[in-house]
Amino acid sequence: MTLRGRLTSAFLVVVLGPVLLGSIFVALTVGAVSRERTAERLDHAASTVTAAVGALCRQLQAVADSVAVVPEAQRSTVAEQLIARGLATDVRLTGPAREPGAPTGRSGGSALHQRSTGIVSSADCAGPSSAGTGASDQTLTTVSASAYAEDLTVIAAQRIDPALLDRLGAAGGVGVTLGATAANRDGTATRRLTSEPGQPLPLTLSVPAGDPTMRYVVLLLIVLVTAVAAVLAARWLARSTTRPLGDLAWAADRVANGDLDTRVPIPRPDELGRLAGTFNRMTRELQSYVQALTASRDQLRRHLAILGDTLSSTHDLDRILPVILRTAMTATGARAGLILLADPADGRLAARCGAGLTGSWDLSDTDLAQRRLVPGRGVLGTVAATSSPLRGTTGAAPDEPACESYLAVPICAPPSDSETDLEPGALGVLALYDRLGGPAFDDADLRTVRTFAGQAGVAVHNVRVHEEAQRLSLTDPLTGLWNYRYLREVLRREVERASRFGRMLTVLVLDLDHFKEVNDTYGHTAGDQVLGEFARRIRIGLREVDVAFRQGGEEFVVLLPETDAYGGVIVAERLGAAVRDWPVPVDPRRPGLDDRIPISVSIGIAVFPEHGSTAQEVLDAADEALYAAKNSGRDTYRLAERESIGTGGPQPPRPVRGR
Repeated sequence: MTLRGRLTSAFLVVVLGPVLLGSIFVALTVGAVSRERTAERLDHAASTVTAAVGALCRQLQAVADSVAVVPEAQRSTVAEQLIARGLATDVRLTGPAREPGAPTGRSGGSALHQRSTGIVSSADCAGPSSAGTGASDQTLTTVSASAYAEDLTVIAAQRIDPALLDRLGAAGGVGVTLGATAANRDGTATRRLTSEPGQPLPLTLSVPAGDPTMRYVVLLLIVLVTAVAAVLAARWLARSTTRPLGDLAWAADRVANGDLDTRVPIPRPDELGRLAGTFNRMTRELQSYVQALTASRDQLRRHLAILGDTLSSTHDLDRILPVILRTAMTATGARAGLILLADPADGRLAARCGAGLTGSWDLSDTDLAQRRLVPGRGVLGTVAATSSPLRGTTGAAPDEPACESYLAVPICAPPSDSETDLEPGALGVLALYDRLGGPAFDDADLRTVRTFAGQAGVAVHNVRVHEEAQRLSLTDPLTGLWNYRYLREVLRREVERASRFGRMLTVLVLDLDHFKEVNDTYGHTAGDQVLGEFARRIRIGLREVDVAFRQGGEEFVVLLPETDAYGGVIVAERLGAAVRDWPVPVDPRRPGLDDRIPISVSIGIAVFPEHGSTAQEVLDAADEALYAAKNSGRDTYRLAERESIGTGGPQPPRPVRGR
């Protein structure tokens, strides 16, 4: 055999051998990668769905706790509000049966939902699904959480319906079914989630299994084409192929196996020499890119871990938003970033956190929080007004941070099925400036920042929902005043403060005269209008430091810090006149009734420490003074006697006495 034939044979062996081996390796790798990607997708979906069910359980627990802690007369209203906001589909109260005709509250409110039907089998967030019921997975209809208050049990439930399973599936990007299904059926990979505390639903996750058949076909075609091309080019290449080509093939094989430190010697400056030099330069650049990507991946992984820990451990936006901003900057390579949130008071964008800003925006956290932008003006204002992202390279508006390129994405609340969405439209804007290593932000950066903006939207929405739930648990829904639960806390705190600083505290107890006659004559709807108008007039007649409460029924309490008896009398006279001089306009609903109801109020006045040394003693003294005003003909006020003394802490409001 001639040298050309030997070189040709050697070339075919050297070229086709690694190609075939590489094809087999790639074929095996394709199958393994397909299976691993399916498994990773199921793992990620299992974590996401478990977290979503856990969040649902925590939401239901918060609903049950909110209903359990309010007074009995307000539980129905609070439960209906929470159901209306989509936080639960049903709220039930269990415990000893009430006696027929027992009152449910001093203002005549309806009782809380007490249903014996509607839930065939419920998955309790505190333990495995259908515990103690013997129900199968397919019979589960609700997931519930319980709270206890004295001799009552409050159960908040969420109906398990296709919409809920679809939302869980959308969160994890998989199909979700209740109970067990056949595994790996019709090319579908499944994962079984068993019920456990905090995740009580037995679920099955399913994703389409990858089919690598076409990849094998393409790979086979590539191998065949390569073989034919090698045979045709072998004779021509054999004439110029020498040892440097073998060295180059050896180095390429090493690099393909991950050894990026491999270099090819350059024996002479011909075509093979230039090829070897180019290969060495490519290997060095590839090595630097891999190192940079590895470092960026590790840094992003650390930031994501911090972000996850922060989102799961706090409702403090001052901690959550900076973590989200730094993670977004790291993921996109941005030089600077800024997060602004819409102020609920005036709708303007308020800066909440920033990093890497220069010029007039290089401020301390305190000064940065004072910066305001108008929606609809400039880049950031346009993003907030339209809820659409913007990016460019021409610089931002004059009153916004200076930059060479920018990317601004709206922060929106998560989608909700509730008809009463607390946070419509954009909640704020996440903006990044000057992408390092590139002229501008690209589509991949936009998708990444959208993800972080979604996390910020969830965090802001959750914080505001949490704040709203706290507010509802401390306020009276009819009058908007603080309720009796908050009265106990504020009265104790004000008495302690007055005692510590040697100041006075005046307590007014107000009761509408003949309110029962208003309800009997005009109906409870008119009575509610009278109570609401009375509360409004109380607020108008008080200072900013004064605090008003609805104690129950038609009885109200007003705290006047740093006010003596004379000041309390002045306030009592002013409130009495405000109620007496202007009848309350109502819809009579029945012919022959006046459309204005004249009302009056009796007021009892007590002063700390003159009429009591504890919160309850002062409140009891004011209550006794109220009775004295009632016995004096009503529509007046009385100051408590010095010997009025009570015991113990604040007590719940007594039932309506028909005063």
